[in-house]
Amino acid sequence: NNNPSTPLRRGTLGLRNLLEYRQSICTPKQQSQEACARHRKQTTKEHAERNKEASTNKKQHAQPHSMGGYLSTLSRLVWAKKEIRILILGLDNAGKTTLLYRLKIGEVVTTIPTIGFNVESVNYKNLNFNVWDLGGQTSIRPYWRCYYANTAAVIFVIDSTDVDRLSTAADELSAMLNEEELRDAALLVFANKQDQPGAKGAGDISEALRLGELKDRNWTIVACSAIDGRGVSEGMDWMVQTVQSDSS
Repeated sequence: NNNPSTPLRRGTLGLRNLLEYRQSICTPKQQSQEACARHRKQTTKEHAERNKEASTNKKQHAQPHSMGGYLSTLSRLVWAKKEIRILILGLDNAGKTTLLYRLKIGEVVTTIPTIGFNVESVNYKNLNFNVWDLGGQTSIRPYWRCYYANTAAVIFVIDSTDVDRLSTAADELSAMLNEEELRDAALLVFANKQDQPGAKGAGDISEALRLGELKDRNWTIVACSAIDGRGVSEGMDWMVQTVQSDSS
């Protein structure tokens, strides 16, 4: 809907935002890190303010019985308050937005191609994630780099039935991982759409993406279906453990 009077869905920054962004902030002729940083700061601040207004303050009470128990509880409280930045990337039609809302509300929602990006706060295993789902169309991928800063992990989603574009996905993944700002980010690859006939398994997808060639990178690949939920928890459990380990 291109009607400028139509409000955007909560958590979504869509077509108008992307057009303004491309025209005034991060055009191909001016992809300055400073401009991208200003844009990230503005959108992240707006998102945080929305979440603050919508959320209720929950007090957590700890009753440790030992110093070890106290430290363990303190660690959990620190992680519970910290919001960890995650990017969901991949080619268009890979199922990124379906995955985002599977994580957010545990259900399948009707989605349309993301022209811009969706951003949501997701709580998983008592950790708070600031999850950015970026559009995967060819014209949008060059702007992924504007969101790399301060990212703890990347979830790269693959349409396991789209064999013809696996080489394109491999090239995009390789280029992304070569970016300095993602040097320390963990990588979780979801071989999505395992509920559909003809889907390639995790082994075939791993080979196509050349994951075995990755050096100095925490990564894993999990076969999943964002529709029926299989494999999603397995991948997220790995990410939680990896992010906590990297930050300890």
